[in-house]
Amino acid sequence: MKLSRRLTVDDLLEGCQRNDRKAQEQLYKTLAPRMLGVCMRYAKNIFEAEDMLQNGFTKVFQKISEYRSDGSFEGWIRRIMVNTAIEVYRKNQRMLEIVNIDEVNDTAQATFDINGLEAKDLLKIIQELSTGYRMVFNLYAIEGYTHKEIGEKLGISEGASKSQLSRARAILKEKINKMEGGRYAGYVG
Repeated sequence: MKLSRRLTVDDLLEGCQRNDRKAQEQLYKTLAPRMLGVCMRYAKNIFEAEDMLQNGFTKVFQKISEYRSDGSFEGWIRRIMVNTAIEVYRKNQRMLEIVNIDEVNDTAQATFDINGLEAKDLLKIIQELSTGYRMVFNLYAIEGYTHKEIGEKLGISEGASKSQLSRARAILKEKINKMEGGRYAGYVG
C-alpha cells in the first residue's frame, strides 16, 4: 500500500522501530480509521472505542520492535486492538452478565438474508448488547476464536462462552426483527 510522500507501510514500520515520531504519526493517521472500526465492534460507544484505539496504538509503538514480519503488519496491529478490547472487558468484568448454561435453549441457529441490513445498523445493535455478550459474539463470529479460546481469554468457562453466544444471537435476532417496524421480520438470525 502506498502512502503520501512515497512512504510505504514498510517505510513507516522501519521509522517506528527507530522511534521516529513523524513515522508514528503517519502510521497512526493511515491505520487509525480501520482500527477504530475494529474497536467500535467491542466498545459500547465511540468514547470507549477511541480510548481502546489510543491504548492500542500506545502498545503498538511500545512493542513495535517485537514485530517479526511473520504475517501482515496491519493484522498484527489488529490483534493488538482486539487484545486491548479484551483487557478493557477484563477490567470491567465485575459488571459482566453471565447466563446460566441451564437457562439457554440449545436450538439450531437459522440464518437471515443480511443484504437489506446496513453495516451501521448491525454495528449499532451489536453495541447495544451487554459487554459479555458483545465480547463473546465478536470474538466468535468476527475474529474466529473457538469457545475454548474465548473462555481462556475472558476467564470464563467454555460453556459460559457458548451460552453467551447463544443468548447474544437470540437478542440480535429479536432486535433485527424489530428494526424499522419489522422491516426485517422475515429474517431469522
